[in-house]
Amino acid sequence: MTTQPAVARAAIILAAGRGERMKSPRPKVLHPIAGRAMVDLAIDAALALGCARIIVVVGDHSPSVRAHVVKRLGEAAIAVQDPPLGTGHAVLAARSALAGFEGDVVVTYADTPLLTASVIEPLFALRADGADLAVLGFEAVDPGAYGRLILEDADTLAAIVEAKDATPAQRAIALCNSGVLAADVAVLFGLLDRVTNQNAKGEYYLTDVVGLANADGKAVRVTFAPEDRVAGVNSQAELAAVEAAFQKRRRAELMAGGVTMTAPDTVCLAWDTQIAGGAVIEPNVVFAPGVTVESEAVIRAFSHLEGAVVRTGALVGPYARLRPGADIGAGAHIGNFVEVKKVTVGPGAKANHLAYLGDGAVGAGANIGAGTIFCNYDGFDKFDTHVGEGAFIGSNSALVAPVTIGAGAYIGSGSVITKAVSENALALGRGQQVEKPGWAAAFRARKRREKASK
Repeated sequence: MTTQPAVARAAIILAAGRGERMKSPRPKVLHPIAGRAMVDLAIDAALALGCARIIVVVGDHSPSVRAHVVKRLGEAAIAVQDPPLGTGHAVLAARSALAGFEGDVVVTYADTPLLTASVIEPLFALRADGADLAVLGFEAVDPGAYGRLILEDADTLAAIVEAKDATPAQRAIALCNSGVLAADVAVLFGLLDRVTNQNAKGEYYLTDVVGLANADGKAVRVTFAPEDRVAGVNSQAELAAVEAAFQKRRRAELMAGGVTMTAPDTVCLAWDTQIAGGAVIEPNVVFAPGVTVESEAVIRAFSHLEGAVVRTGALVGPYARLRPGADIGAGAHIGNFVEVKKVTVGPGAKANHLAYLGDGAVGAGANIGAGTIFCNYDGFDKFDTHVGEGAFIGSNSALVAPVTIGAGAYIGSGSVITKAVSENALALGRGQQVEKPGWAAAFRARKRREKASK
């Protein structure tokens, strides 16, 4: 649970860029990292910081971004930058949306998806320690086109110099500007009101507030984050690089917590994947959002899980698919080429191979034979199938929902079951076998004669 900060906080998230280098019909900030849209990750960070107000600055060119944010935060969270005239101009676009707010504001970016609350929090610590303006920097392996941070001492920021304006000595500096900063809201907007667009691009730069604040005698300080935590996404290659950075860090966290991964580089995690220590994850497993795996569970190779719970000691896979609503009980087995959707599988139950379980429940200790299908859909609606404790479903059976199989009941292999089956009963729903002695030999002889006569 987020602790309420002593000073009220707000966040301005810049999401108005066109993202043309992505070369995709999907707006840049709606591209996912670990299964979650980048703009949502930025909102998550702001919420985790305890921000009472969150404003997302969007452009008129991306109505889907606006709709996405409105669905999550409401219309009051939207500010529009039109036309786009730089980062300073984008922050000013949020002023009316923050009318009446008093406290600290942090400026973040919807395309820096690894920028979490823990990375941003030191800015507010600087504010509490007397900084009028707090800037987040990083040490770059290749400073390239980043703005350089010119320090007076360990954390006092004298200036930000853009790479194109830097001297050779300044270009050699590896300390760079992330673009993220925090200040009192009135101070920030007061500084931005004095920023001009007298530059080559004719834009209003957010970084200009540093020089203005220093000229006013304000305290401007800087704190640093790892480079990969402030990495921005502007292309598909950068999207993949940030995804890889997330995956590497999250796998390491899980393994440090006692999760066994025999080939960690092949495991793909979602932003909210929860795996308890003592669980084993085999190679080439994909976790989509919404998955919890408890201790001593084993997820075998080439399985795909989404919106599912795997309880203590359960065995899933290989080649299993758990879809949303799957709840696999303690010690249960879901084997190769088994798909489970919106079914609670009781403790110790087994579906070891080649089955579809959709909508319903499987009781503790039940056995689902190969080729079993829960026929849950009539083309319009979904219906439930309930299999009682200790029931045995023979191979290649079709259970036509809605239907209930009593505890301890047996379903003969190859049956189509359309009615409820009583506890401990045997149900058969198949045609009677008929045998015609000698038919096969006579048939082959006739076919040979026909072929010879042609």
